[in-house]
Amino acid sequence: MEFTHFINNIANLKKEKLLATDAHIKMAPLERISYLKDKSYSEIEPKNAAVLMLVYPKNEMAHLALIVRNTYPGVHSSQISFPGGKEEFEDETLAITALRETEEEVGIPMNKVEIIRQCSEIYIPPSNFLVTPYLGFSKENLQFIPNPDEVQRVLELPIHQLLNDKTIVQTKMTTSYAVNIDVPAFEVENFLIWGATAMMLSELKELIKNALK
Repeated sequence: MEFTHFINNIANLKKEKLLATDAHIKMAPLERISYLKDKSYSEIEPKNAAVLMLVYPKNEMAHLALIVRNTYPGVHSSQISFPGGKEEFEDETLAITALRETEEEVGIPMNKVEIIRQCSEIYIPPSNFLVTPYLGFSKENLQFIPNPDEVQRVLELPIHQLLNDKTIVQTKMTTSYAVNIDVPAFEVENFLIWGATAMMLSELKELIKNALK
């Protein structure tokens, strides 16, 4: 997809209905579906976090920035995610959280990004975070500077690959809550994107497809 085509449809992206759970379920491991349907996490008082789904031009084509996290002791070690993190006391809004964390993790200044809209929140059981994704864009040809303490590399996903159903695969995965289970995933550059990030990508995929009809 050409970046100009994406930009020309921002008004449609802003007003298009979010599919929320209906989109999340398509890429959710079976064990996660109960949390999506009944919102049972509300009694657990999860911590707030936010991520940025950043669209930008590369070779005139629209791309989406993801990060491969470093290996470390923790439930999200080596996983692929959007740049983002937990809400801090000084953050006026969760959108600011997403922008601040993106600057800290991949070196993109907050003032180079414009937020398009908030997308549907999603609960992550292993870390007890309630994550709010924000869709944003930059018109600049970005130069990412990964924070070596947190980020192994930036994974640049062309939007046209996201919209291609052939990127979705079924794989066996051992997670923090189950062993050798079937998990739907997006396969990009030999990386498997699964779990909460895949569920957010699923909603973004449907949003872009419906807004750009």
